[in-house]
Amino acid sequence: MVAAEIVVEGRVQGVGFRTYAQRKAAQFGLSGYVMNLRDGRVRVRVEGPREVIEDLVRELQKGPPLSRVDQVSVTWLPSTGRFASFGIRYAEFDP
Repeated sequence: MVAAEIVVEGRVQGVGFRTYAQRKAAQFGLSGYVMNLRDGRVRVRVEGPREVIEDLVRELQKGPPLSRVDQVSVTWLPSTGRFASFGIRYAEFDP
């Protein structure tokens, strides 16, 4: 098990991107969260098997129909095990 912080840039807010990311992560059985950042990007913090996270990254590169993904950056981190499921956070200052 590993963790990743994925930052997605482009037209990714106001187009259902968080719901899309949540649905895909749940399909893959991953845990963590997705949230909008104040600068217009979306951050995904996810934990699970590396190969499965890489599958999620490929899905995030596509995005939902109304989005336009310009760049996806991935930072690999050690797993913390603190997430039981995958959720949407609605404010950048959520814990």
